[in-house]
Parts: sequence; structure tokens; C-alpha cells
Amino acid sequence: MFHYILRRLALIIPTLVGIMVINFAIVQTAPGGPVEQAIAQIQGLAVDATARISGGGGGDLGVGGGGGSGGGGSGESKYRGAQGLDPDIIKRIEKQFGFDKPWWERLALMMGNYATFDFGQSYFRDRDVMDLVLDKMPVSITIGLWTTLLTYLICIPLGIAKAVRDGSRFDVWTSGIVIVANAIPSFLFAILLIILFAGGRYFDWFPLRGLTSENFDQLSLLGQIADYFWHITLPLLALVIGGFAGLTMLTKNSFLDQIHQQYVTTARAKGLTERRVLYGHVFRNAMLIVIAGFPGAFISILFSGALFIEIIFSLDGLGLLGFEAALTRDYPVMFGTLYVFTLLGLVMNLVGDLMYHVVDPRIDFESREA
Repeated sequence: MFHYILRRLALIIPTLVGIMVINFAIVQTAPGGPVEQAIAQIQGLAVDATARISGGGGGDLGVGGGGGSGGGGSGESKYRGAQGLDPDIIKRIEKQFGFDKPWWERLALMMGNYATFDFGQSYFRDRDVMDLVLDKMPVSITIGLWTTLLTYLICIPLGIAKAVRDGSRFDVWTSGIVIVANAIPSFLFAILLIILFAGGRYFDWFPLRGLTSENFDQLSLLGQIADYFWHITLPLLALVIGGFAGLTMLTKNSFLDQIHQQYVTTARAKGLTERRVLYGHVFRNAMLIVIAGFPGAFISILFSGALFIEIIFSLDGLGLLGFEAALTRDYPVMFGTLYVFTLLGLVMNLVGDLMYHVVDPRIDFESREA
């Protein structure tokens, strides 16, 4: 098993590098980078200043003001909206954001820094990216853990009940409900919850933004706990509703597979009660695959639904941070959050594989590969 872990850890490096390189290449071709955003901001300030000058004769506003070498040089600029801007100003902007270097040099520098978890400074937040990531990560991890735990607490008993009553009306109706719930995207259900219960149209029972109230620090311990769960109720409902089908059916099928095993027939023949057979023998074996899949389920929830939920409910986590960074083209934050999510996903996938071996030592990945 030790050699298998080493191989998987070694594969993380090229996989991580490949994902970062592909995304870096995509970003290079996308319009509206940080240089263009800075140019647009400068041009907007120049237009506002010109509009406030009465009597015409705009003069030199310090941004190229039109005409001269600035106008001529900017006509050949590779940036949109740079007409009339002094080329020296563009060069200073490029140097500020590191775009005075060729793309391969910037890529090599970025990957070298990321190897030591040095994500640089945010372009527009004036903070270290690592500090931003560490500041937002607890929110995302908290949402992912609560959603995964609730999903397991609901789906495991439901899956067991469906397996015991296989083919009954209860099984058929719950299967229909589970499938319909799984077909509803989490972000669409979140919008429905806002309309119904967060003052959208009908009831105003739950807050719409954040994880805590403004007076959170002034509340007692019980008040803080109640306030926290009051804020997180709707986001968790939106995330849990989409995680039912897979885990419920996995639990049901796992139990059905074990119920038809020979050892169950033998246990019943010995006179054991059905409850003793189910929870004393079947449960331990059927739960192996379900428990081992916990890390993978957590990552799936964190990567897929939680990002949209953070944006919809304005939860200050990594998803919202990455979304805002994409809008403002804050490349250090974009690539920093991507690096953290990718590395976390690869590590948790390895942990998920190891969990299979922990809960069932008979599973040996090395012998299977051999």
C-alpha cells in the first residue's frame, strides 16, 4: 500500500501542473484582462474629468489626452480602449501587473511560486492571496461538511428503509421523490427558497446574506449558535436536496446485495431476529462502500453546488471569492483559488481510495494494479 500511495502522490504533481497550464493558456486568450481593466478605469476618469471642464479645451489630463506621440503609439496598442493613452503609461501598467514579461516566463514564475504556496498579491484587494484563501476557506469547508453530514444522516436511513421494503409502495414513492429532487439543480432550488422564505415574495423568515448577523459578537453563546443555524438553513437545504439520489440508491443497492448473501440466510436460520441480522451483520458490510465514499462526496459537494450557493446567498467563501476574481480579472486570486481547489480535490480523492482499504483491508490496490 505504501508504494501505491507514493505513486498517487507522484501523479498529483503532473496532474496539478497540467490543469494550471491549461487554465493559464485559456486565460491568456480571454479579453478584458487586468491591464485592459486598468486602462478602462483611467479612460473613464479622463472622460469624467473632461466632462467637468467647461468651455472646451480639455488640455493634457496626464493620460495621453489625445494627440502627440500618445495617440500615435496607442493606435497600434494590443489593448482595447487604449486609444489616446500614452504608451509609457501602458508600459507602467503592464509592469505593475507583471505583463511586461512573455507568457512563458510568467507561467514558469507562477508555477515556481505556487510550489511554495506563494500566490502573490491580489491585483485589486491589496492583500496577499494566501491570506485571502485562508480567510475564506473555513466558510466553504463548513458548508461542505454540514451538507455532507446531513446528506449521509438522511440518505443512509432512507436507503436502508428502501432496501428492507424493496418493491413496496414506500420504495416506489420515495424513489420518485428522490429522482425528482435530484433533477432540480441546487442553485434553482436556492432561488425558489429565497422567493418562498427569504422575503422574495411570500415569507420573510430567513436572512438572505451571510452566515451571521451584524450583532453576532454581542450575542450570547446560545444566541450565536442559533443565529448561525438561522443563516445557514436555506443554503444547506439548497445543497442537500440535490445530493439525495446517488447516496440513497447506493445505500439501498448495497444493502440489497448483502441481504441476499449466504451468511444472512445462515443467521436467519439460527433464529436471529430480523433487526439483529440487519444491524448486527448486514449493516457493517453494506456500509463499507458508503462510508469510504465520504471524502469523495464532500469534494463533489464543495466543487459543484457550494460555489453557486455561496454566490446566491453572498456567503464569503472561496466560491464567491473566485467568482468576484473572475469578474475583475484578478488573476492571482483566480489561479490561487483554482490551485487550492485542485490540490484539495486530488488529495481527497487519494484519501477516498485509502478509506476503502481502511474500512475493508481485503481491498488491496497494489495487487489489483499488478
